[in-house]
Amino acid sequence: MSDRAPAIVIIGSGFAGLGMAIQLKKAGFNDFVILEKSEALGGTWHDNTYPGCACDVPSHMYSFSFELNPGWSRMFAPQPEIRAYMERVAGKYGLLDHLRFGAEVEAMEYDDAERRWEVTLAGGDVLTPRAVVSGIGALHIPSFPDLPGIERFQGTAFHSAEWDHGYDLAGKRVAVIGTGASAIQFVPQIAKKAADLVLFQRTPPWIQPKPDRAIPAPVRTVFEKVPGAARAFRSGIYWTLEARAVGFTIDPRLSGPMEALARWHLKRQIADPELRAKVTPDYTIGCKRVLLSNDYYPALTRDNVHVETAGVAEVREHSIVTADGTEYEVDCIVYGTGFKVTDALGEQRIVGRDGIKIQEAWANGIEAYRGTTLPGFPNLFFLLGPNTGLGHNSVVFMIEAQIQHVLSCLRLVQERGGTSIEPKPEALRSFNDRMHKRLRRSVWSEGGCQSWYLDDSGVNRTLWPGHTFEFWAGSRKARPADYVVR
Repeated sequence: MSDRAPAIVIIGSGFAGLGMAIQLKKAGFNDFVILEKSEALGGTWHDNTYPGCACDVPSHMYSFSFELNPGWSRMFAPQPEIRAYMERVAGKYGLLDHLRFGAEVEAMEYDDAERRWEVTLAGGDVLTPRAVVSGIGALHIPSFPDLPGIERFQGTAFHSAEWDHGYDLAGKRVAVIGTGASAIQFVPQIAKKAADLVLFQRTPPWIQPKPDRAIPAPVRTVFEKVPGAARAFRSGIYWTLEARAVGFTIDPRLSGPMEALARWHLKRQIADPELRAKVTPDYTIGCKRVLLSNDYYPALTRDNVHVETAGVAEVREHSIVTADGTEYEVDCIVYGTGFKVTDALGEQRIVGRDGIKIQEAWANGIEAYRGTTLPGFPNLFFLLGPNTGLGHNSVVFMIEAQIQHVLSCLRLVQERGGTSIEPKPEALRSFNDRMHKRLRRSVWSEGGCQSWYLDDSGVNRTLWPGHTFEFWAGSRKARPADYVVR
């Protein structure tokens, strides 16, 4: 394998990058390199090590369909276990020789004459592959709130995705800003240690009970020894999760039972009417990500925890002041404010055919044909690209469907003796128009909330508007009529 000119460059070693690499190997493509900006593989599951970090999709579904893990210890696997699974898979399929760590991609430019990409790394190295698969995922650039005075704070401050394990929270006055998927996992853990914890909440999430439990050894043995047992269990989980999409995508009114369960869960765990009112959402369930937790609400009822709903007016050297003038002295601020999702794609330095910048192609909003390919950017494939995220099931399923799409594009190029492939602009238009027509009547647009699913114009650029099997059926095989092979 030429070090400078592998046939294919894969960016990222999370589920997307590893899955792509494995399927390339299975299809006989061995000339590829996986570029990983960190010093170890795992992507999101390498970066996020905050207390309580775990998956909120059942483990048996949050794994590769071709590499089931009968040994998951719990229904919802903790972070170290998911990362260990990924390392095991990378070893088993011989990916370790293809991995290059500490290799952050700074820019990519398509060379029209050579029909190759020039991939420039942070250290100055340039690789010139025929094709690039971007598996950077959506959850890797921490998002910080724009708070007045934030730079003046003299205490310790960090984002949940960059957890400072060297800082002992015991006996400290801690402020947590944000109440999303990460916060509801780490707040119960740090509330046990902190002297005081103030939770700054803008919008309360809908939370349902988490059906998490240890998987007994005899059951794990059955999954391992009985042919088809683990597969059948996974299928049951898939269809259970898939049922949730009905209320999200067809008619929000069909989410009544989901909302009733969440209200019951809240009422059962928080007796104080004042606190309960503070954490009761005023929008339709599903509009923001529905969260799962059994210990978040009980944590809020602790004597040392206070939920603050008046917005942050300013941050001072040793305190946070709210809009109503209350000042909280704090030693530490933890940002549970999620990630730059739509920006992560839009801010990349990518230049396509004829010098077109990706920002120009996306001047009216980020989009891609089947979330994967883009006119004017030959042989560039996005895994978990625009509108491939989910509010109801496992994104690993979506990744696998997209990987099949990429492979069928590569086969198409081979069969036609070409060097490049890209979608026709009219194929992208038709796909996107149909999709956004559906998205406009979904709960994410109609549910009465602001979320990271939407871009600055209020358009959903993140989620797929239907069932995952619809995406799979339409995406796994590239339609030759929709593509131009040169």
